[in-house]
Amino acid sequence: MAITLHSEGAAREVTGSKHVLDIDGKRYLIDCGAFQGRREESDRKNRALVPDPASIEGVILTHAHFDHCGLLPLLVKRGFTGNIYSTPATRDLANIIMLDSAKIQSRDAEYLAKQAKKRGEEFNWQPMYDEVDAIQAAGQFVTINYGRPMPLGDLKLEFRDAGHILGSATAHVTARDADGRTVRIGFSGDLGRPDKPIIRDPEKMEPVDYLVIESTYGNRRHESTVDAMERLAAVVTETVQRGGKVIIPAFAIERTQELIYYFHLLVDQKRIPKVPIWVDSPMAINATSIFQVHPECYDKETYEAFLQHHQNPFGFNELKFSTSVEDSKKLNFMDGPVVIMSADGMCEAGRIQHHLLHGIEDARNTILVVGFMAANTLGRRIRDGQKQVRIHGNLLNVRAKVEEIKAFSAHADYQEMWNWMSSMDLSGLKKVFLVHGEDDAVEAQKAFLEGKGIKNVEIVEYGQRYSL
Repeated sequence: MAITLHSEGAAREVTGSKHVLDIDGKRYLIDCGAFQGRREESDRKNRALVPDPASIEGVILTHAHFDHCGLLPLLVKRGFTGNIYSTPATRDLANIIMLDSAKIQSRDAEYLAKQAKKRGEEFNWQPMYDEVDAIQAAGQFVTINYGRPMPLGDLKLEFRDAGHILGSATAHVTARDADGRTVRIGFSGDLGRPDKPIIRDPEKMEPVDYLVIESTYGNRRHESTVDAMERLAAVVTETVQRGGKVIIPAFAIERTQELIYYFHLLVDQKRIPKVPIWVDSPMAINATSIFQVHPECYDKETYEAFLQHHQNPFGFNELKFSTSVEDSKKLNFMDGPVVIMSADGMCEAGRIQHHLLHGIEDARNTILVVGFMAANTLGRRIRDGQKQVRIHGNLLNVRAKVEEIKAFSAHADYQEMWNWMSSMDLSGLKKVFLVHGEDDAVEAQKAFLEGKGIKNVEIVEYGQRYSL
């Protein structure tokens, strides 16, 4: 009898998280995320999927980011009929992300087909899944609250708050094989940072035999959040003085709500000039409404600063929401300074591409990077200082000023990850597996943990099956 672990995504790369826990042939999928990167490579990897959907007993979803939940509709479309276990807030956010992804794929197919026709080229690309598939996946969710151990046949599952985004969770799994042997496995999912606004700090995990952790920032430290407020105020003030736009690629889930929260504070404290602040992402607007109905996930500071005074942390006079395509288009031709937050956070899809298309060649504008940009994405090319980029087939010169504020990251850096790990009882820990990090990050995190006395640290490789 055997318990094994292997990865079908996010091994030596940051996106597409899919980890398979096999208990005597019964397989559980931890996350089912979409790969993000070069368009053709992403499409090929996502359509490949790899895990046999019919062989999966259930899915344990740690949180609702696209690179963790984005292929659930495809899994369902191809025959998965089991349960998807998550927290209530993750279910609500994942539902809108899956539907939004289906809509974006449909719109992209239509738009790219028109562009190909203009160039006299053939275009045969079809969406991976549609809204019906997304709705079917939504119907397979079973929610589990934080701190409520749940028996699931061959295993017991307990979620704890990961402090990453609303509803995010670490997963503590106790697996039992046919011989009665039990193995405790911890999955960090994406671990958050302490002292972030709105949501609580990451919770301590119960003891484990094996720990699977992310390594996104395995070789980097973050700036302080205090400095982030100062930098945000400075970027907005300087851009407004130039008469330009602040264009912010922001993930619709968590990052946009965090920025709204910070802008609310800056406006209240009169630390930025009076300027319209637009959220131009249907999914971000829907996600913000979900944040409003899950106050059980808020931290003490948010509760005391806003809810006790019956204020909405996600609403103030300068904040405006673009609810239509026409509103979105008008932003590109708006006179005067404006702040535009739009998805996708890595600039690979969605309305942000149209704002960059119209704004990237204007030296008055600022493109503000506030999150991780995976390798080979448009956002990464802009962040790395590439002088020309291609958007919707157009080769554009990057004349806008590019700024980055690293403190907004929702991922723990290597020191914060260690602080969380070291709060646990590590006496029974047999091995740490590193996932969800690019080569330099996982190698650095491995060396760091070994320097802290963790003796058995393994970088997960594709095609490798690990016995537990």
